[in-house]
Amino acid sequence: MEISRTNIDNGNKFDWGKASADYAKYRDIYPEEFYKKLVELGLGIKGQKVLDIGTGTGVLPRNMYRFGADWTGTDISEEQIEQAKLLSQNSGMDIAFFACPAEKLGDIDSRFDVLTACQCYWYFEHEKTAPQFAKLLNEGGKVAFLMMNWLPFEDEIAGNTEELVLKYNPEWSGKGDTMKPIAVPAPYLEYFDVEASGEFLLPVHFTRESWNGRIRACRGIGASSLTEEQKSEWEKEHLAMLAAYPQEFDIKHYAAYVVLKKK
Repeated sequence: MEISRTNIDNGNKFDWGKASADYAKYRDIYPEEFYKKLVELGLGIKGQKVLDIGTGTGVLPRNMYRFGADWTGTDISEEQIEQAKLLSQNSGMDIAFFACPAEKLGDIDSRFDVLTACQCYWYFEHEKTAPQFAKLLNEGGKVAFLMMNWLPFEDEIAGNTEELVLKYNPEWSGKGDTMKPIAVPAPYLEYFDVEASGEFLLPVHFTRESWNGRIRACRGIGASSLTEEQKSEWEKEHLAMLAAYPQEFDIKHYAAYVVLKKK
C-alpha cells in the first residue's frame, strides 16, 4: 500500500510492501539492551496483553515473546504482516498478526494493557490515533513510543551511507539525526500522562552485507518511489564504498523511548 505524508520525504509516496523481503532478513537488528530496557520499564512482560502497532515483520513481538506477554501485531502493509506471520510460525510462536492502519484500530473489540509503536509513530495521524489508543487500553494502560536510529555525524560509515542515499533520494527526510528525546505529539496529552522517557547509546553490529541490506530495506531506498534501476545503481555505489571498510563493524546508534499512561 502506497503512503504519503506531507511531513515525510516532502510528500513523496513510499510503500513498505516493496521492501518486505529485505525487511524480514535485515531489519531484526535491535541489540539485547533494547529489549532489556523495555522489561525494566515493565513493558511486554508476563500477564500483559500487548498490541504492537506498525509491527512490520513482527520484530518487537518476536523478540519480546520470551518474556511472557500475550502479543498481537498490526501493520498497514499486508506484505509486512505476511512476513511477520511466516517468521513467527517458523519459530513456534503464538502471535496474532493482522493488517490495519493505525488510524482504524479503534474499530476492533479487543482491549490491551500496553500498546507499543516502534520506529513508526511519526507516520500516524495523531489527532485520530490518540483517542483510539486510549479506547483500546484497559484502565491504567500504557502506550510506548520507541525508536532506534544511527548517528551520521558521529559514525563515518553511517554518514557516508546517508550521503549516498541522499544522492539518489534527496527528498528523504530520515537524514541528519542526532540523539534527542522523543517529542510527544500534543493530541496524546489530552488522554495520557508522560510516565517515563529516556535515551541511550547503542552500538549495532553489522557485516558489509547486512548493513547494505538494512539500508536497502529503508524508506530512503527500498520502500521509496525510486525505480529499480536507480536502486540498483545506488547499491553498486554503496557496496563499492563499503569495500573500503572491514568486513564487520559496529554502527553508532541511539535508542529513545517515552511511556504514556492512560489518564
